[in-house]
Amino acid sequence: MKPGLSLRTSQHLALTPQLQQSIRLLQLSTLELAGEVEQMLQDNPFLEREDEAHDSDAALSAPDPERLASAGDSGPSATGSEATDADGESAEATFEADTPQDWDGEGDSELAPDDREWSTGETAHAGTADAELDPGERGAPHESLAAHLHQQALGLRLAPEDAAVLRFLIESLNDDGYLEDSLAQLAATLVDDDDELDALDTLVHRFNLALRLLQSMEPAGVGARNLCECLTLQLKALPAAGAPRHPGEPAIQTALALLAQPDALDWLARRDVRRMTQAIGQGEPAVRAALAVIAQLEPKPGRRFADVERLVIVPDVIVSAGGGAHPRLHVQLNPDVLPRLHVHEAYAHALRGGKDGAGHAALSQRLQEARWFIRNIQQRFDTILRVARAIVERQRSFFTHGELAMRPLVQRELAEALGVHESTISRVTTAKYMATPRGTFELKYFFGSALGTEAGGNASSTAVRALIKQFIAAEDPRRPLSDQRLAEMLKEQGIDCARRTVAKYREALKIAPTPLRKQM
Repeated sequence: MKPGLSLRTSQHLALTPQLQQSIRLLQLSTLELAGEVEQMLQDNPFLEREDEAHDSDAALSAPDPERLASAGDSGPSATGSEATDADGESAEATFEADTPQDWDGEGDSELAPDDREWSTGETAHAGTADAELDPGERGAPHESLAAHLHQQALGLRLAPEDAAVLRFLIESLNDDGYLEDSLAQLAATLVDDDDELDALDTLVHRFNLALRLLQSMEPAGVGARNLCECLTLQLKALPAAGAPRHPGEPAIQTALALLAQPDALDWLARRDVRRMTQAIGQGEPAVRAALAVIAQLEPKPGRRFADVERLVIVPDVIVSAGGGAHPRLHVQLNPDVLPRLHVHEAYAHALRGGKDGAGHAALSQRLQEARWFIRNIQQRFDTILRVARAIVERQRSFFTHGELAMRPLVQRELAEALGVHESTISRVTTAKYMATPRGTFELKYFFGSALGTEAGGNASSTAVRALIKQFIAAEDPRRPLSDQRLAEMLKEQGIDCARRTVAKYREALKIAPTPLRKQM
């Protein structure tokens, strides 16, 4: 072949730095966004919180030259990141409808006389109150399981070596109060390879003594290596405590004999009373009395010491209902999750009066980066609010009548109604939550596929799951409903749902199968 030159024209989608950041911010959860904001506040001197601006009016006229210099040397950081979404081919289309047509992302380094237009403060202040929290409403400081055990250990008169070993065991417990590693493994971490074997044996002996002390502490069952040991420790503590709620000593002894069997947990899970009676040689009434005692025990002794504040879900959207026969639903953003940001006026003024040069160009880029960040955050919350309002409008019957009134809704339907790409709906509804009069739900909760009905209409899969949950809640515990029977009951309601679909919905609801729901 002879070498030659040729021209070819083609079109392709390009992800600008502004669009990459917009996509990334949209898919972040509230907690991740807070971390992103904190990082940007540290990296970019042109960005500040609104409350910081009010508290530092005197400093606004005297910008820090060292911070500006370091910002000019570092150059842009956040805007140059790569897009992290897997469906990058459709990323441009994702935000095409949401991006303002008059903003091309390039920007101008020149500032208006008042640059405070680049601020999220107006939206952030909506619905907030500056009143201080009543001291009586503040909860008591959280006490961890380790702190609770350390406090008990202070009352023991131990040698310094034994006290150190007990402290080490307490710190080795997991959140549920279990000791996951064996004593030999824990001791080996404190002994060098060059030490003699006798030293390791001596340390293991000390660990055994400390473990007995640990397992005698409150809550009962702490320091167990497995579930059987945990339940056994609690049973042994019952007679000493008087056990006013329990059947008495015979039932406790039967329960101890049952837990001593190698297959005890398997029998308990399968409600196999016949195997239990054969294994311990006692009658069915005695076994059932022992099972009643076991059912009142705590499988996770550290549960009540869990830091529940870490598990609290902060909603992104709040839905409130007005009064009247036909209440009006009001949808608004949660003001507590809105960052109050704006461009630093003093630094922007200093840049406006500076001279052109390499440093001036770098600072101008950081200023534009701050503008992009504020605009993308505004766009993120605007998109969340639009999607939330569209969901509430289509699922209005849910807020009036509950889960059984949920209508079928898929992401494609909402994307077409809002004029955005389907992947935008997916990003907005992931790890975003809505607080409603009926509880707090992830936005994805309001989506559900359609199941056919005998009347020719459609029923939402969410409504079908709620109906299954209702059927199971009303069943006879001695004769629980099978998946096939549930499918037949749905058929009687005019909903065509196969047995396998019922089983899938039941598992999604975390409801045990028929044999495990049968009352012992």
